[in-house]
Formats: sequence, C-alpha cells, structure tokens
Amino acid sequence: MRRSRITAYVTSLLLAAGIALTGATSAQASQLAAVTGYVALGDSYSSGVGAGGYIGSSGDCKRSTKAYPYLWAAAHSPSSFNFTACSGARTGDVLANQLTPLSSATGLVSISVGGNDAGFADVMTTCVLQSDSSCLARINTAKAYVDSTLPGQLDSVYDAISSRAPAAHVVVLGYPRFYKLGQACLGLSEAKRSAINGASDYLNSALAKRAADHGFAFGDVKSAFTGHEICSGSSWLHSLNLLNIGESYHPTAAGQSGGYLPALTNNA
Repeated sequence: MRRSRITAYVTSLLLAAGIALTGATSAQASQLAAVTGYVALGDSYSSGVGAGGYIGSSGDCKRSTKAYPYLWAAAHSPSSFNFTACSGARTGDVLANQLTPLSSATGLVSISVGGNDAGFADVMTTCVLQSDSSCLARINTAKAYVDSTLPGQLDSVYDAISSRAPAAHVVVLGYPRFYKLGQACLGLSEAKRSAINGASDYLNSALAKRAADHGFAFGDVKSAFTGHEICSGSSWLHSLNLLNIGESYHPTAAGQSGGYLPALTNNA
C-alpha cells in the first residue's frame, strides 16, 4: 500500500511538473511566434547593387527585388519586412538612417557592413589603376584600419541593434573572395588578385569575431562563391564595368540567390 501511495505521489508530482513545463514552453513558443518581423540592414551587398530589378522608391540606395533580403522575405512571409539597406552605407550610415524599423517585435535582422568603412572602393581603384606595390600598400592600410578602428564601429552598430531589437536573431553576412587564382585572366595581376582575396578574408575574420562576441551568427559566403569568382568563367560577381561603375565588383542576381540567400537561410 505504501509503495502504491509513493508511486501515486511521485506520479502526481511528475504530472504537475509536466503541466508546468508544458505551460512555460507554450508561453515561450507564443512569445517567439509573435517576434517574427524581419529587418534587412547594411550596404550595397545587402541592398542588391549589381542584381538589377531596383525598387524605384529606393532611389540611390538601389534596393533590389533580386537581393537576398527580398528573396528571403518572399519565401518566408515574415509578419513584417523592412528593407533599409543602402548602397554605399558605412557603419555610421546604418546608425543614422537604417535602424528605425527595429523594435521588440523584430525576430530577425540581417546586415552586411564594414567594407566601405575599410575603403573597399579606394582599394579597388588603386589596384586597378596603379602598380602591384601601390595596390598592396593600400590593402595594408585597409587591414590596419580593420585592426584599429573597425571593431569599435561594428560594436556601436551591433550594440544599437541589440538595444532596439532585444529579441532578434541577428545574422552578419560576410563578403566573397573576388578572384579565381592560378590561371590566365585579363585585367589585374595574380599578385593583386591574391592580395584582394586575402584582404576579403581578413575583413571577414574581423566581422566574424565581432559577431561572435555579440552573440550574433555569421553567414560566410566564401564557399558558396567558390567556382563563381571573377575569372572563373561562371562568375557571380561583376568585374570592372566601365558603363556602370557602381555595379563593378558586386554580386549578380545569381550571386544574391545562390550565394547570399543560402548564407542567410542557413543561419536564420
């Protein structure tokens, strides 16, 4: 009889605990279900420069219907979608102009930023127009900036995102390697191409480190773009385009859908 009473007592406790846990889990699930808005921040790699299909109302920001944020939203139907990424954006621009849609209802944030701060456009201009030694020197200056100044700028952006959207899962997107090496290719020398790829890796390492320190996910696109670099014969990146300079060295529509979209989807 005593064993039966003990068994019944323990069973009651377990049942009560199960109900309590189920209730807590349901409450948490309900809370998470309500936090489903998506906000896409960042620079031209997030706005979709180079992909075409630009939204007229986005003006010089050149937000594209073929950019990965737009594609992700179309596939997942978030409760709200705010696309504020803008061509040419630096960390300061994100802080000043892009964070307004963030709120406690934001469940997902994506962002690519840091390349413009580090002088991406000037690096490419120097490497295209000047000598190997000038190109490498400019890249070394950019790396020094990534070491000394960029981490603090990223921290300011990431802190602001966490403050405004405390429930959000944040995915930081990196940058691809630009060139396929080890084969003849018109344009830049092998030394320049190798140095530019190395600079991209260097920047990505810094971005991944700051993302991890803030508890954010990092979406690395290098592997997805492997085999689709400039000089590959199947490039997902525009090379130098004298008729449309702004699209030079940016992902094509295929780069957005085949490179960036999976990086977000797999980390969201």
